Amino acid sequence: MALFESYERRIDKINAVLNSYGISSIEEAEKITKDAGLNVYDQIKGIQPICFENACWAYIVGAAIAIKKNCRKASEAAAAIGEGLQAFCIPGSVADQRKVGLGHGNLGKMLLEEDTECFAFLAGHESFAAAEGAIGIATKANRVRQKPLRVILNGLGKDAAQIIARINGFTYVETEYDYYTGELKEVFRKAYSDGPRAKVNCYGANDVREGVAIMWKENVDVSITGNSTNPTRFQHPVAGTYKKERIEAGKKYFSVASGGGTGRTLHPDNMAAGPASYGMTDTLGRMHSDAQFAGSSSVPAHVEMMGLIGAGNNPMVGMTVAVAVSIEEAAEAGKF
Repeated sequence: MALFESYERRIDKINAVLNSYGISSIEEAEKITKDAGLNVYDQIKGIQPICFENACWAYIVGAAIAIKKNCRKASEAAAAIGEGLQAFCIPGSVADQRKVGLGHGNLGKMLLEEDTECFAFLAGHESFAAAEGAIGIATKANRVRQKPLRVILNGLGKDAAQIIARINGFTYVETEYDYYTGELKEVFRKAYSDGPRAKVNCYGANDVREGVAIMWKENVDVSITGNSTNPTRFQHPVAGTYKKERIEAGKKYFSVASGGGTGRTLHPDNMAAGPASYGMTDTLGRMHSDAQFAGSSSVPAHVEMMGLIGAGNNPMVGMTVAVAVSIEEAAEAGKF
């Protein structure tokens, strides 16, 4: 049986990348990671249990490349992991053309660098996939950062935000937006655990204006949008409006669109967008994003369809950070 999904369509490109780093095979890549005391396979499965086999192997390849490049810092390791992810992109696919693998590596790098203060999962509706990504970051990133990275979830609907916070042990923050003055008030806050997960603030907004105000309240400087729930109602308008306001204020904001792609909720056929579009989610992302991924923020099969790997874009952010931090810790322990 093949080692992972679409093995034949991927392996030549993977081997070419591995060979360029003096690694003879994917099996040798795994040995390199294990010799450094890493168990990348279980780490990836632990973040998104429904991910495909190829997701685990892509991160094994990325980790081996990072070790071969002698990446001693997590931020450097994240960028190298991106090379491994890119090697898994099926030639000619959307993910391949957009260099989504490298994009994921660079996003991980950004989250591990000190000048990023706050990262937001900007969801159409609070979701488990955003939570999986947030947990991966919250439990790992701050082990290697001097100044802790703040992670927030910002989605449509206060009830959903509270439910996701409670289930995952985040801190639910309830806000009230004054439409006359444009002021945002915090009216309630409750931590649903006392571990690192409680450091994740989970917000629910009633509309776009409140969503933008929440971004300002937390001084978000990097975010990733969710994909298929409420994209025209919430996350893309919030990201676009916030981006415009940040530029006007002379402040930095790096916006990532998780992707869009064929078969999302707003399909070109019913949006009169024609066959040249991947649908409205994709088009909206192009308007505000500094980097655009491909496929669903949560569903592994949909990201696989776009030619990347079988893991949601949100959990992948957590995976990249978690593996990169493990590499820095292995380097510090003298494992390579």
